[in-house]
Amino acid sequence: MEVGEISSEPGPSTQTNTKPAGKSSNLPWIEKYRPQKFEEIVGNEDTIKKLSVFSKQGNLPNIIIAGPPGVGKTTTILCLARILLGSSFKDAVLELNASSDRGIDVVRNKVKMFAQQKVTLPPGRHKIIILDEVDSMTDGAQQALRRTMEIYSNTTRFALACNYSEKVIDPIQSRCAVLRYSKLSDAQVLARVIQICQKENVNYTEDGLEAIVFTAQGDMRQALNNLQSTHNGFGVVNSENVFKVCDEPHPLLIKDMLKNCIDGDIRKAFKIIDHLWTLGYAAEDIVKNIFKVCKNMDMEEPLKLAFIKEIGTTHEIISDGLTTLLQMSGLLSRMCMAAKGMKK
Repeated sequence: MEVGEISSEPGPSTQTNTKPAGKSSNLPWIEKYRPQKFEEIVGNEDTIKKLSVFSKQGNLPNIIIAGPPGVGKTTTILCLARILLGSSFKDAVLELNASSDRGIDVVRNKVKMFAQQKVTLPPGRHKIIILDEVDSMTDGAQQALRRTMEIYSNTTRFALACNYSEKVIDPIQSRCAVLRYSKLSDAQVLARVIQICQKENVNYTEDGLEAIVFTAQGDMRQALNNLQSTHNGFGVVNSENVFKVCDEPHPLLIKDMLKNCIDGDIRKAFKIIDHLWTLGYAAEDIVKNIFKVCKNMDMEEPLKLAFIKEIGTTHEIISDGLTTLLQMSGLLSRMCMAAKGMKK
């Protein structure tokens, strides 16, 4: 009986289970729900299929994954490394973020030393060096990297992630298989956000999720960060709370402004832009949101194209440093003139 009593008490296994739960409750959701397998990754299915073939065969080439932020580039590489290396993952993977470690010394020291290390791996498997944000590495570091890739090709593979593949020098691109990721669709972001809302018991409204998807613009990391911030800050995820957290010019105001431009009413349109300016929004934030709203707005196609042309021209001027209310007013006047020209 005594033995039975002892065995019925909670043992070490129950303690080890409660610890991670406490830890994970404090984790940002982008880390808590970071995919661990290929099947969990959202979007870019064709590219992930190619990588799953590499993972089955084991002989991975050097790869570059290029694409916008928050679409799963680093996550994909980490999933691939876990599948290929299994229990040897910790010893056989070197992960560096090239935006902080981006000089030639890092390539000569950290990268080279890791490539020279001996690690016992199953046949046909290689050590993997993951370089994130490789497009921000200096030219000198990239030149040093190309030679290292050749010398240690028998034992080491390189997986590089970047936003812009054209910033990676041609010799490195020619040594790698280049895989391109595109932005996630609104439907893909929405499906994942709903899934996480259900797991975390988030109180949300439909317009709240629409606002999350609108602010994310295909960036899953941004969507989950905005969702968690709104949930923690306000408890309810509705559009008003989302835009308070994200602090972007409200799309409904922008929509009204564009309607006034379509009607050719410059005074009403200017009142809205002046109000946004008074609230302290940067010219670049305003013009970005005007574009986001305009491209999804229900209006005649030729007029939409004319508006987008004017928005693009103004965005270029603002990016060059002319961030004044006068530039925004000029955009409104040109859009009103374009609308009146179409009506004639």
